[in-house]
Amino acid sequence: MTDLNEQDIQPPQNIEVPSQLPMLPVRDIVVFPYMVLPLFVGRDMSIKAIEAALAGNRMIFLATQKALDVENPAPKDIHTVGTAGIIMRMLKLPDERIKILVQGIAKAKINKYIQTDPYYSVRIDKVPDTKPTATPLEAEAVMRTVKEQIERIVSLGKVLIPDVMVVIENLEEPGRLADMVASNLGLKVDITQAVLEIADPIRRLRQVSDILGKEIEVLSMQQKIQAQAKGEMDKTQREYFLREQLKAIQKELGELDERAEEVTEFRKRIKDAKMPEKVLKEAEKQLKRLEKMHPDTAESATVRTYLEWMVELPWSKRSKDNLELKAAAKVLNADHYDLEKVKERILEYLAVRKLKEKMKGPILCFVGPPGVGKTSLGKSIAKALGREFVRISLGGVRDEAEIRGHRRTYVGALPGRIIQGMKQAGTSNPVFMLDEVDKVGMDFRGDPSAALLEVLDPEQNTAFTDHYLGVPFDLTEVMFITTANLIDPILPALRDRMEIIEIPGYTEEEKLGIAQRYLIPRQLDEHGITNKHVQLSEPAIRQIISHYTREAGVRNLEREIANVMRKVAKKVAEGKGQGFSIDPSNLNKYLGVSKYVPEAELEQDETGVATGLAWTEAGGDVLYIEATVMKGKGQLTLTGHLGDVMKESAQAALSYVRSREKSLNIDPSVFSKQDLHIHVPAGAIPKDGPSAGITMATAIASAFSGIPTRRDLAMTGEITLRGRVLPIGGLKEKILAAKRAKLTTVILPRRNKKDLEEIPKHLLKGIQLAFVDTMDDVIKIALRRRGKTPPTSKKQPASPAPARIRPLRSGKGRLSHELPATVMTDRVPARS
Repeated sequence: MTDLNEQDIQPPQNIEVPSQLPMLPVRDIVVFPYMVLPLFVGRDMSIKAIEAALAGNRMIFLATQKALDVENPAPKDIHTVGTAGIIMRMLKLPDERIKILVQGIAKAKINKYIQTDPYYSVRIDKVPDTKPTATPLEAEAVMRTVKEQIERIVSLGKVLIPDVMVVIENLEEPGRLADMVASNLGLKVDITQAVLEIADPIRRLRQVSDILGKEIEVLSMQQKIQAQAKGEMDKTQREYFLREQLKAIQKELGELDERAEEVTEFRKRIKDAKMPEKVLKEAEKQLKRLEKMHPDTAESATVRTYLEWMVELPWSKRSKDNLELKAAAKVLNADHYDLEKVKERILEYLAVRKLKEKMKGPILCFVGPPGVGKTSLGKSIAKALGREFVRISLGGVRDEAEIRGHRRTYVGALPGRIIQGMKQAGTSNPVFMLDEVDKVGMDFRGDPSAALLEVLDPEQNTAFTDHYLGVPFDLTEVMFITTANLIDPILPALRDRMEIIEIPGYTEEEKLGIAQRYLIPRQLDEHGITNKHVQLSEPAIRQIISHYTREAGVRNLEREIANVMRKVAKKVAEGKGQGFSIDPSNLNKYLGVSKYVPEAELEQDETGVATGLAWTEAGGDVLYIEATVMKGKGQLTLTGHLGDVMKESAQAALSYVRSREKSLNIDPSVFSKQDLHIHVPAGAIPKDGPSAGITMATAIASAFSGIPTRRDLAMTGEITLRGRVLPIGGLKEKILAAKRAKLTTVILPRRNKKDLEEIPKHLLKGIQLAFVDTMDDVIKIALRRRGKTPPTSKKQPASPAPARIRPLRSGKGRLSHELPATVMTDRVPARS
């Protein structure tokens, strides 16, 4: 508000307020009559209203918005009572806003909105003050009370412009006094608006008096609180001087100084830590700073915390490795079933350490589906090596400071998780597990994956520098192990620094061994029962594996075993028996009905149906592809929630079949007279990947030629237009899926034959592998040529129908009740 004096608040003489005026909605202030104030206008509607007023008699109606945050207020968002004013000055600002100086003329009320676009124009009725209902004596008393209250508020610290105080002191009209006080107190808009809308001047002045009374109470309490705070501050200063005097007296008496004792203790711990030379210089520098600081300052607390971290880190402490290969192998075999490749890699590391004392720690990355034992394997490795084990989870980490730490200039700064883990380990050569490295995120706070490059690069982590410490820390002796479910999300540069070891899913035989060796004994112990209380037969375990779980790992298998143990423990606790034998006949009493039942999908060889193999995050899966022809115009329809890669594979497969119409004895005219529909069941699940090409081509060839496909056979591979079969990834997972489905033959690309060396031989028992180079080879194997395959008879039993595990209840886009909707993908050869 501008400075006022008695002359300023006099309105222009002989100004008649018209009944129709442009309206300017104001946000955070209520304009009163006789009030002069500047306004900054930026909204287009408001600017046009001002231009309309300046083009006429310079008068405008000022009404307050009910809500400040409404950018384009409607009539319902604006108070009806406002003030008619006159624009005294106008200035256009460089930012396209307008600054005006406006003076209130008279109070008015909106009668009707005449115009709403491009600006508001309203018809108004003047609202004059009513005749006071109080006696002159009563009016004089109220006015004196208000003036005294104003003086009291100013004495309590409320700032009012001196000119305003002069004007208030000289006002003799109750209505104008109320308006002047209400407009200068800085009250909330709704309170000030309520004062404006009161027509009776004495009643309006009493309302202002009540507001002043509440304001006096608030200011009095505020002054009391400030006085108490000042008293506390004086007390603190007094205690400081007394404490300094006490220290001087203690020094004269020869008593030990606390600060000197703390510095001496830090100096001893720094010496015992055996820090590198560069780190030692920084620690001694900070200790000298602490020695010169007053112990009560905030800076000394920061330096003290920094020194605590420096002396507690394991700069030179290291554990002695257990280099006995047989003992380490015994520990690994006792804790984990199979995983020969991982165990061999650890034993190789121990062998090299035995021959060469100084070597850089390996950086391994265990990749595999959930539940295969990646994290627990890290604990076993630490146990086998005789080292400390530290684990941190990187899932969802988005701040780079979580890895590198915060700078000490920030309040509450701490080192990053790497340095915190090293402090937790207490040695410089622990087994450090970085879990879920594929789930690291990034945002405006940086990329933690990029920060991990320095940690996991053997050439750089000799001098890993945390932002909090500011000095290098040697991580070369640390054995870093990372885990991931997928390789793709990992930053390529980070992936390059790690040795990838894939841990695929387990077969039924492997799960049986894991359950008998580890899961059942552990669950017996956790539920307080023994083998005397319950016997879980091998057929029952197999039934749990095949009928109650569907996963690559064993996490859900352990849950189901725990479910059995809980029910047995309850019966034992209730005294209903001691020895319970569980076999397939009574398993459903403990676990309920089977969640997955083997269903014979193909009772006999059928045309237009081919069995493919797919890779998922949970391991391999069987994929049935159906093709059918019908009368039409040669259109191709694809259903089953297929991705772009599978759609293109279907187009390529159709083109291949059309190019082989003679060898397949297909009438060329059918391609223009019949439509082809390809469908992959489980349509709610997204599917994509390049491994379904030959399966689609086989289904199409069978549908058009009328030759049935073999029901005991599955295949995987991509197809080119020339009919070449390209290699695929995830070979072990796909073979496991074929074994689970009881299929006897699997067609594979010949270029994948080299990958069989990494697959245990026992997995290949009972399965015949057919390696092919071209799609012609696939057709020869997959289609039952008439006259070449003897028909099924009672004397010659048919090959068993493939069993497909299906969930009894399909969830909303879920493959099973444990797994989320899984995208059927296939890894490229470089990842296989």
